[in-house]
Amino acid sequence: MISLTLAGCASTKETILPQDGPSMKAIYEGHVHEMNAHDPQVVRAELGHRPIVSGEAALQGYTRDAFNEIDVLFPRLPNPTLVMYIFPHLAGDAGAPVPGYTTAFPMYEQVEYALPGEVPARLTGDHR
Repeated sequence: MISLTLAGCASTKETILPQDGPSMKAIYEGHVHEMNAHDPQVVRAELGHRPIVSGEAALQGYTRDAFNEIDVLFPRLPNPTLVMYIFPHLAGDAGAPVPGYTTAFPMYEQVEYALPGEVPARLTGDHR
């Protein structure tokens, strides 16, 4: 086992990555030539009749940023807010009157998150 490890360390860059291959520029030009993409009009014809838009495009629903990354990967599961009416009552030993009031609270004690792929991803800019 040790001899295999030492033999691996004894190899050179030239034996692993031959230096006599084509350059990146030659590979790129060969690919362009294969596609017959010398003329920009040929490339545009391959794209079909999609309009070429110059300037900035609105990609808000398709891009992720630090704000919506967690919402996309781990969306929150629904936790409805319940509204409860507290009737007027007397409180404490002295029987102090408390007027009626309304309070709101979540149905579940803690926020639960879905695992990736459990619920469909939202592509809108819906931030909660």
